Order: sequence, then structure tokens, then C-alpha cells
Amino acid sequence: MKTSTHRPGTNTREQLLLNSAFFLLFPGFFYYHTLLGTGTTGAFLGGYFSPISIAYMLPLFFVYYRRMRLDARRRSAVDLHYGLFNAYFVAVIIVNAAAGANRAIIANHLVCILFMVNTFIMFTFIDFEHRQFRLMALASLAGMSAIAFSFSVNGVFYLGALGIARDAESLATYQGFARSYLMTFLPVVAYTRSMPLRLALYAVGAATLFVNTARSEFAALLFAIPIIEFYFSRHKLVFLGLAVVIGMAIYVHLDDIIAPLPESRILELVDLSHSTSANKRHHLTVYARQTIAAHPILGDYASYAPGYYSHNVLSAWVDLGLFGFVYVLAITIVPAIPMFFKEYLAGRRRPEFILGFSMACVTVLLLISSHFFTDMLIGATLGAYSQYRFERKYGKYRPPHLSPSPLRHEDLRQAMPQPGSSRA
Repeated sequence: MKTSTHRPGTNTREQLLLNSAFFLLFPGFFYYHTLLGTGTTGAFLGGYFSPISIAYMLPLFFVYYRRMRLDARRRSAVDLHYGLFNAYFVAVIIVNAAAGANRAIIANHLVCILFMVNTFIMFTFIDFEHRQFRLMALASLAGMSAIAFSFSVNGVFYLGALGIARDAESLATYQGFARSYLMTFLPVVAYTRSMPLRLALYAVGAATLFVNTARSEFAALLFAIPIIEFYFSRHKLVFLGLAVVIGMAIYVHLDDIIAPLPESRILELVDLSHSTSANKRHHLTVYARQTIAAHPILGDYASYAPGYYSHNVLSAWVDLGLFGFVYVLAITIVPAIPMFFKEYLAGRRRPEFILGFSMACVTVLLLISSHFFTDMLIGATLGAYSQYRFERKYGKYRPPHLSPSPLRHEDLRQAMPQPGSSRA
């Protein structure tokens, strides 16, 4: 771990603000809903995430404005295109609100924009390598895992099943708990250089999300593990060989591995044809395709009941039209391409890179399979990518200056001793 000093150019008070926003929004969400689900407290903050995000909105915007004003190098194409996407999104909302679109969907989209922007700012400027952040994040992960194991019933962690929540309608679903865990887990693992500690984090993280039963986040964690470990491995061919052997062994003995495990939604990943949730998502996807076929250019904003959106990137086409769909694909896929070719196989070990790259891969996976286009992972991914680009160009990973030294004399004769002149 690093010392207690933040990286150069970092304001300590700003880091305290950013850290408090991160830990209140993610681990804080997990702990709040644990208190709510165990009947310890009522829903005095509603669903929690919205009021906390609103409370941090102006402070985080101020941090962003101050950093951009103090250092013009911080302004990049990432900020520009993400800003343009959100501006286009807001314009679509305004036009459809004036046309009488569903107010519940409009309110949800506006709140989602706030979530994505706040997350973008946090992942752009937080010093994830700092000792204070890492200790708090490791303690948060340990606390969340302990809660999940302590309150699991028959191998399933779902506090609603306890039936003791005072405001059960405000209690988060398993996706909310899993989101908080995954968003905390990825920065911690990416900045962990010790392989034994990473392996321990993988084991505990996978077990926690297994009992949590959030299939998408569980699959995302398993998907990120080989991406991260291949990057950190010194002998990549050996790693690939071991990965193939382990994969084949798991495939051959899959039934034996599953047999002793408790019943869980996670096991439905082996055969989604028997999953009611997967079948429902399939029908929502079919409905989205029908909507796109009927409105291929502009889409059909809010043409579904609240909550009944397509659980994949096609949701962007339905609500934002073809242009919005292409823009979402561009801002999520394009950053990963140069990162892969410039850095992933280069043999370096930069935590800023692997955080941004692994999050980009996870975001693409979830957008293809299960998540809505307003998922806050998009903002977090672009923020992590922005931080990596800045560190690579201007920070500790910038390439050395290799241009020749400036001449001490404008004319060669000035450098030569002249007859009758004294030598310096």
C-alpha cells in the first residue's frame, strides 16, 4: 500500500469529499438496506441512493469544475462525448415530457443521469491507490460479506425473506446489494498487487455474490477475474494453458461441483431455459425489437410500463432512437479498443489501466446481457478510463522526454575559444 500522501496535484479535502461520496453511495447503500431489512430502522431516507446522490450533486460538480479550471489538460474527448450524450439524453426527455410521456419514466431517467454523472466524477478523481481509501474499501468489503453470510437462509441472502422490515416496499432487491458490492470490489482488486490477497478477494467476492443470488453481477465478477489476472501475470502463455486446463476440468466435473451447492438462482446460469427471470427478459427483448422495427429512427420513448424495459442495450434504441443507440455503443466499446492494443499485452502492471479496462469489459458484457442503458457502470467506466488517460499522458506513467537538450550557444563560434580571449 502507498503512504498517506495523495498523488501530486491532489487536494486532500477534495479526496475526503470524493471518498465520503463513494462510501456513502455504495457500501453505505448496502448497510442502510441491511438496517432496513432487519427492522432496525425505518426508511427515513426512502430508497437511500437518490437523496444521497442529490446531496452530493453540487459538491461533486464543484470538484469537477475546479479540477478542469486548474488544469486544462484534464479536458479530454471522454468528457466531451459523455457530456454530449447526456445533453442529447436530456433533450430527448424534454421533448417527450412536453408531448406527455410517462412522468414516472421521465423522473427515473433524470435520476439515472444524476447517478451516472456523479459516478463518472468519482471514478475520474478518486485516488484509489491511497492507503486511506484501500483500508476503508477492504473493511467495507469484509463487512458486506459478513452481512451476506450471517443473514443468508439456506444459502440465500435476501433480507425481504425475513419478513421483519418496517418498510418492505423500500427495501432494495438483490441487484442493489450486488451493485454496491461489485462497485467496491473492482477498484480494490485492480489496485491490489499482492496475488495471494487478490485470490482471497476473488474467493470471498464470488461466495458473497453467490449467496446474494444476483446472476449478472456474479457473472461479471467471474468474467473480470481472468481479465485482471492475465494482465498481472508474468508468464502469459503459462496462464493461458492453466486457464484452459481449469476450464476443461470444470466443464467435465460441472455436475459434481453443482451437486453439493445449495439451491440458488446462480445455478440457473448453467441452463437459463428453466429461469423465469431469463424468460421474462427474453419477452421484453422481443417487445423491444418489435418497437424498434416500428420506429427504427427515433425509437418510441417510454412506450413501456415503468420497469418493463428491455434488459440490454436495445433499451437505448427504444428510448433514444438509432442515434442514441449508436452513441451508447461508441462511448462504451470504443475506449476498450485502444486500451487493449496499446496496453493490455504490453507487459506493464498499471492499476489505473486494468481498472478502466476490466470495467469496460464488464460494462459491455452487462449491457449485452442484462443491464439498462442508464446503468451507472457506464459513468464509472468512463471515469476510470479518463483517469487512466490522464495518468498515462501527464501523470506518473507519462513517457520520458526524449528530445535533444537545448543549445547553450546560438552560434557554434560562441562555443569555440577565440584567439586572444581568456578561457572561462
